[in-house]
Amino acid sequence: MRVEHARMHAKHRGHEAMHAEMVLILIATLVVAQLLLVQWKQRHPRSYNMVTLFQMWVVPLYFTVKLHWWRFLVIWILFSAVTAFVTFRATRKPLVQTTPRLVYKWFLLIYKISYATGIVGYMAVMFTLFGLNLLFKIKPEDAMDFGISLLFYGLYYGVLERDFAEMCADYMASTIGFYSESGMPTKHLSDSVCAVCGQQIFVDVSEEGIIENTYRLSCNHVFHEFCIRGWCIVGKKQTCPYCKEKVDLKRMFSNPWERPHVMYGQLLDWLRYLVAWQPVIIGLVQGINYVLGLE
Repeated sequence: MRVEHARMHAKHRGHEAMHAEMVLILIATLVVAQLLLVQWKQRHPRSYNMVTLFQMWVVPLYFTVKLHWWRFLVIWILFSAVTAFVTFRATRKPLVQTTPRLVYKWFLLIYKISYATGIVGYMAVMFTLFGLNLLFKIKPEDAMDFGISLLFYGLYYGVLERDFAEMCADYMASTIGFYSESGMPTKHLSDSVCAVCGQQIFVDVSEEGIIENTYRLSCNHVFHEFCIRGWCIVGKKQTCPYCKEKVDLKRMFSNPWERPHVMYGQLLDWLRYLVAWQPVIIGLVQGINYVLGLE
């Protein structure tokens, strides 16, 4: 027994120092990667967003096929097919008049579904932690798996649709001509035209619309309510689509029941880094450890 114990000690001698080196490599890689990603995002936001979107779309697919998560794969294929069609419509020139509304309706629908799914998943996890699943005779592991699955679905597709919506919003707005990422708009905006979708505004700001209201920003430019909300929340834009003046989201969403949508959007922005870049950074750390002979 003592001989085996001595052999174990001899085998693992020096592993503490090796583990310390691995931790330092992990911390240093995370810090450097974060600094590089921040610089990339600030200097070349378009390429950063495109690469991040591609990774958000493909990385979970790899793990899905590897782990045989066929239900997720089916939903991923359906989402990708419809989103590909919507994105194709949004990037065509000339832009069909009905396309902007179609794009915002689709992504706003996915946004609401992902939000509701995430909330239900979070509640299921909390109910399981407090033991309330036992009231319905549901096993803790089954209840926890159900909650975590819904939470993942909601957060993942919430992030993905916001990135696709932002890309489509840029293409459509620049095609319509009332918005450009840099410089002045290429067309003059009439008081009766929405700069997001390019369609006429028939409801006055002071009137109550049957389907939707008309919203006026602090810069006095008016928009369809659904358009400007989709532009700000779903499309992740916080400036006027015409003059680029900053939008006051607190004033736009004065109803306290609507503010969680804004906070949910901010959560999704943070989660993007975790899903898209964290696996890449971990893989890089493992590669460094392998090259240095650390196990």
